[in-house]
Amino acid sequence: METMRAIMLTGFGGYDKIKVQQIPKPKPEKDHVVIEIKACGMNFADLYVRQGIYTYKGVKPPFCMGVEGAGVISEVGENVTEFKMGDRVLCWNFTYGMCAEFVSVHKNQCYSIPENMTYMDANCLITNYVTAYLVVMDFGNLRPGQSILIQAAAGGVGWAATQIAKSIENVQIFGTASSGKHDVIKENGVNHAIDYRTCDFMSEVLRISPSGVHVVLDCLSGNDFIKAQRCLRHMGRIVHVGISSMINGEKRNPLKNFKVWWQTKNISIYNLIQKNNAVCGLSINTIFEEDPECFRTVLDKLMVLYNDNVIKPRIDSVWSFDEVIEATKCMVERKNIGKIVLVPNKEEAYNKVEASFQN
Repeated sequence: METMRAIMLTGFGGYDKIKVQQIPKPKPEKDHVVIEIKACGMNFADLYVRQGIYTYKGVKPPFCMGVEGAGVISEVGENVTEFKMGDRVLCWNFTYGMCAEFVSVHKNQCYSIPENMTYMDANCLITNYVTAYLVVMDFGNLRPGQSILIQAAAGGVGWAATQIAKSIENVQIFGTASSGKHDVIKENGVNHAIDYRTCDFMSEVLRISPSGVHVVLDCLSGNDFIKAQRCLRHMGRIVHVGISSMINGEKRNPLKNFKVWWQTKNISIYNLIQKNNAVCGLSINTIFEEDPECFRTVLDKLMVLYNDNVIKPRIDSVWSFDEVIEATKCMVERKNIGKIVLVPNKEEAYNKVEASFQN
């Protein structure tokens, strides 16, 4: 039996639960393709998974980590006519398994990428840019002359949302990030950079815009979600996409997790009615499952924006599979600006960028 290397989650817990192991190399089923992975993306959701805070459909370890990858098709199943060997594709699987040298996915979980798109850039589209597009353009319905608050503007989703919002005429963009990241997020399109570590972001938003903002992208949850709601003006929309406030170290903190969950849970319908606000929740996992046509339509739109140079992913750093724990620590400690990418082999970890800014 042929084997390959994969990043495995052996149990819920700390960094020691992540192991690079040899597992069987997949063979394509009738409607599947096998892809030789050139790069795969790391996301904040991977931290929830490792700590056991959340897994899609309750999947339990051991399993191969990762939900997105990009590479070259090496084998095709007998019912596959849409792709051929040698095609460059991005791929996804929300029940995990993408952080491996080879992956087998259904043909509907592949999307061709153009020659001018790198494998690293392709990894930014699924979790980061699809989420950001749906927040800004669909749920948020951001329009010319309006304003948006983007939490964690230096993260993968925040970076993408800033570029998409910037494409709309005369939009004011508020973004939270630590002070060392302000110059970079301003270059990306943020008009008002807020250091969430030294000031209250709600007070700062309302100081600059007393009536509030039209749209909020909330990836924090907890008390920050409550404050973000208070930043909304009348007819404002807040879109909730993450629970990063639950991550404050290597291991899960049950008390903090419960507190964050409870604070987010207590949404006052009365207050929403009085202020004419909307609260939305977004999970691209379930969007792909329930409405794959919508999912692929967004990818089509993103490819146009990419080819027109409207969007450009930022690769923070590139790590080999063997460096996955160091890469994970970089994300836990909020050191990255943009996307953290993993590549299977050490020699392929070219253009590796070490974070040089201060926390």
